Amino acid sequence: MKYKLSNAELAILGLVSEAPRHGYEIEKLIKERGMREWTDIAFSSIYYLLKRLEKAGLITPIILDLEAENGKERKAYYVTSEGGKLLFDGVLNSLATLAPQTNPMMLGLANWAMFENGEGLAALTKRSEAVKAEIARLTEKAKQPEAPDFVHSMFEYAIMQMKSERKWISKTIKKLGENEMKKEDLKKQLKEFYQPTHKEFSIVDVPKMPFVMIDGQGSPDKKVYQEAVTWLYSVVYPIKFMAKERYGKDFVAPPLEGLWWADDMSDFVSGNKDNWKWRMMIALPTWADDELFEDAVTKAKKKLGECPKTLRKEWFDEGKSVQIMHIGPYSEEGPVIAKMHEEFIPQNGLVENGHHHEIYLNDPRRTAPEKLKTVIRQPVKKL
Repeated sequence: MKYKLSNAELAILGLVSEAPRHGYEIEKLIKERGMREWTDIAFSSIYYLLKRLEKAGLITPIILDLEAENGKERKAYYVTSEGGKLLFDGVLNSLATLAPQTNPMMLGLANWAMFENGEGLAALTKRSEAVKAEIARLTEKAKQPEAPDFVHSMFEYAIMQMKSERKWISKTIKKLGENEMKKEDLKKQLKEFYQPTHKEFSIVDVPKMPFVMIDGQGSPDKKVYQEAVTWLYSVVYPIKFMAKERYGKDFVAPPLEGLWWADDMSDFVSGNKDNWKWRMMIALPTWADDELFEDAVTKAKKKLGECPKTLRKEWFDEGKSVQIMHIGPYSEEGPVIAKMHEEFIPQNGLVENGHHHEIYLNDPRRTAPEKLKTVIRQPVKKL
């Protein structure tokens, strides 16, 4: 069976084919020629690769008259006839064959839809600066007047690729940036309702809006709650993708919202979470029709199975409400809520007119508790 050379073995074999070489000499050439820019050969692996090539009969050692510091004779290696043939075929194949790309950049682009606040554009900008620095480094390293022409060509190829990538990044940032500008973002369009100040309470008239929603009961730490949230996102994201495909419209997935209540409101004070009732929901653009919703549910069922019985698309008309931004852990909302209900609402001649409402502007899995932003809202009416 014909021995299959790895890229690292092919590189080592190529250096040995030029002249008999020992390990330290191979390491020196790898550094001088910038070979680590395109192949993964650590210094510690050079001798391991030499032994593999020797065992395969592709190189053979000769003993040099030079003695190493430890008193042992130093080996140099030269290519055997079989090694020369395999090297020749391998080099030709490397030049002629278009190898599959495994650049992690493709993984990032494949998941671009998850970015909704410019994070992807910022990451590409950072990459562009890194590529610029790498071009400068390689250009400086390529200044080797005595190096063979093929070494210069290697650097030119790497630099050319980097320059092309920088142009592509610039074009892509512009293209994807324009697309993001076209996205409908409820947090920005309805800033009054999604970005209130944290310094004082405000009274707003919340417009009637469509939501995907699910009702349930129990602690938010329990499985039934987590499954409900999973279902909401598993419906909203297909709506987003299908809307773009069918109608040429796109939107930023709005934040998770929740209405909270209990038959005995003392359960909230005592922290008896098993008796908490909730309606978790995510807003939709007003143009998102029932057909999009139904098709999205069908897609979600294929992945998650039978859907919750209360899953639905429904318009919610909240109307006049008192709200404030809370910054910090959910567990520290209590004093703010108490002040809203015991001071601000009665002092303004108002009374509660619906369920306690929270809007979660951050993902608690990715945001430090002290930086969490939550809109706390209470529908009200005049006394």
